[in-house]
Amino acid sequence: MGAWACAPQTVQMVAGPREYVADDYDSVLRRWTRTESLISLSALDNFLTATATYESWDFRWAYVVRYAEDYRLTVDQRHSLLERSLAETEQYHQFYVAVYAQRPRWADLTAQNPAWIVRLIDDLGNETAPSEIERIKRPGAIELTYFPYTTPWRTTHRIRFPVLTLDGRKTISERAHWLGLRFAGAQGNHRLLWTIDA
Repeated sequence: MGAWACAPQTVQMVAGPREYVADDYDSVLRRWTRTESLISLSALDNFLTATATYESWDFRWAYVVRYAEDYRLTVDQRHSLLERSLAETEQYHQFYVAVYAQRPRWADLTAQNPAWIVRLIDDLGNETAPSEIERIKRPGAIELTYFPYTTPWRTTHRIRFPVLTLDGRKTISERAHWLGLRFAGAQGNHRLLWTIDA
């Protein structure tokens, strides 16, 4: 647990080859994962705890290396999986998100009238609604192993945001110093932030 309490590392958004081995996965996961809680001090109540991993180019490379090792994929299978996974980063920003809320149904971000809405934001004022939120109703061995903050007390999702707006601008500016997820609702709001290393 101590490893998760360390100060968040800065992240690099550049693409390109990586030199990862399967054992690097845990450190890469920590680099791309953030956790925050919205707590009422007056009521001593935890309204919302959200943990999210940004499935960036860098993260996906380490994930595929670990997955290929665990499942003993052939070189061709690994290459094909890596190509498919990296190509997705050109279409959307994807986050694996586990949410704990004051009441279990309030943690479901796919509900018709959700207690919390989530937006992708950056420090230049860009704000983007999700293009897709997929609730993972029964996390399996992959989720429990590769995202160890997944627990029975949290509701898990994959959330996708478009890379480009309808007018062709990037949803996360190349000049941004940080990007984040903002959770907002009647009980308040809070952010998970990834500081970008210039």
